[in-house]
Amino acid sequence: MNENEFRVLIVDDEPNIRSGLAKGLVNEVDAADLAADADEAIEQFNLRNYQLVIADVRLGSDIDGIELVRRMRQQKPHVMVIVITAHGTVETAVDAMRAGAFDFISKPLDLNLVRQQVRKARDHLMLRTENVQLRTRLADAGELSSIIGGCAPMQDVLHQIRQVAATEATVMIHGESGTGKELVARALHDLSDRSDGPFIAVNLGALPETLLESELFGHEKGSFSGASRQKPGCFEQAAGGTLFLDEVTEMSPKSQVDLLRVLETRRFTRVGGETVLEADARVVSATNKSVQTLIDENSFRDDLYYRLNVIPIEVPSLRQRRDDIPLLIEHFLKHFCGRHRREMKQITSEAMRTLVNAKWPGNVRQLRNLVERMVVTHTGDIIEAEQLPPEIQAGIAAQGSGGEPLREYATLTDAVEAREKEMIQSALVECEFHRENTAKRLGVSVRTLHYKMGRYGLH
Repeated sequence: MNENEFRVLIVDDEPNIRSGLAKGLVNEVDAADLAADADEAIEQFNLRNYQLVIADVRLGSDIDGIELVRRMRQQKPHVMVIVITAHGTVETAVDAMRAGAFDFISKPLDLNLVRQQVRKARDHLMLRTENVQLRTRLADAGELSSIIGGCAPMQDVLHQIRQVAATEATVMIHGESGTGKELVARALHDLSDRSDGPFIAVNLGALPETLLESELFGHEKGSFSGASRQKPGCFEQAAGGTLFLDEVTEMSPKSQVDLLRVLETRRFTRVGGETVLEADARVVSATNKSVQTLIDENSFRDDLYYRLNVIPIEVPSLRQRRDDIPLLIEHFLKHFCGRHRREMKQITSEAMRTLVNAKWPGNVRQLRNLVERMVVTHTGDIIEAEQLPPEIQAGIAAQGSGGEPLREYATLTDAVEAREKEMIQSALVECEFHRENTAKRLGVSVRTLHYKMGRYGLH
């Protein structure tokens, strides 16, 4: 069954009403099933995924329509229910709404009114679903491999990822340690035509030169002491996918020559082998150093740099994107509270200001580790400024020390909604206020975009 199918269950003890509603709603729903009483309705409800139930209050059984609504809503809270009855009273309407009914219609039924209410229920369900999706996309900056950020520098990074991902161009990612360079590399892979292939990451700075050649290109059995079996290297493992070379500037001069040769010929051989293999992997590299400085010092080859740096992507430091810190903290709090089975914690506005203005030399990685520490070690539900680690309290950045300061928000929700508004506004401007293009860019329907624009006054 199509997950986007709008399926309705019609429950009424009168056959003519059941069949009449089914025929009358043929253009409003994708499928309609019929039930004569509550028992039959519950049986079908357990077998299929219904988005809407239309149920009579009096069903000629021990279970009436009100109780049926209550049971269905307890089992599947997302389902919408419209109650119909020939005995419409204020009390019945109140009971139905309390049980969780979406609406209440009296008999004799006006088919046009029923259609109108069904369309309203469908639109409401769609809006609710897409609103959740929008909040998730906005909070996660498009769900690009968990990259979170709505500030201008991060939006530039996301725009570059979308532009470059579908190509075969070699990409070099620049940025300080802890900024999320591997997340960018994974996003490039996930959005590429190679997404079904493997993503292989290797930290070149963590490997001694004696092992690097074998790690990249593999080796044959007996090619050196300890080579007890044939081993494929990273280039082989990443065939059809992406090879991410982190800390690429840490390579020795010999290893740089070997890598350059593979990038130019797209061929390699295993250590101790003679068979020439094809290098069918897209190479994405990363560094936290100034490559030009290394070139000037003759410690990195300029020809290799030009091969790797066809498309450069600069990942901003956390100091350059302070407005994203509330989004990141909210994301990490939810993640770690869930992982460590802790109640969701709240951060006071004073503590949030302290976190936003800290220096963060370790960038997002440092923030992530701090949030996990607070989730695990703090027993209360509220985290105060004085409970933050001394290095955070003592390391407050001076005003204007890099990145734009965070505006004052009363709560974390206010900060998230403010960022949501800015991201929608930015997309509108970029798409020249063409609403269909803007909705497509955000990954939502035009209806949801209209709702958000009205809510935030973006007309």
